Amino acid sequence: MATLYYGNAVEPIHIEDRALAHLKIVIATKLRRQESFTLSWEHFEGEDGGRSTIWIHPSIPLRFTFEGTESPQINPRWIEKLMNSVNSTGGIALVDEILATPEPDA
Repeated sequence: MATLYYGNAVEPIHIEDRALAHLKIVIATKLRRQESFTLSWEHFEGEDGGRSTIWIHPSIPLRFTFEGTESPQINPRWIEKLMNSVNSTGGIALVDEILATPEPDA
């Protein structure tokens, strides 16, 4: 389980390692452009509340920590879906990974 620390919040945000690795790419891209946006996610079972949203801004400290030592293979289709989400008026919604579909036989 990966953890996102944002600003001076007392409670860290827990996200699955693979999902946070993909989110990190999208978040870093937006912050590098000095763009602010929202990030929304559903809480894990047993956590208070059903979902949360935070405002991500380049001036607020942000740290990603991962349980695993190896970086996962990045899925470009998932990055594309997350980038489409962050560029919408609703901000990033942590969406499920898009798995590659097999090519039909020619």
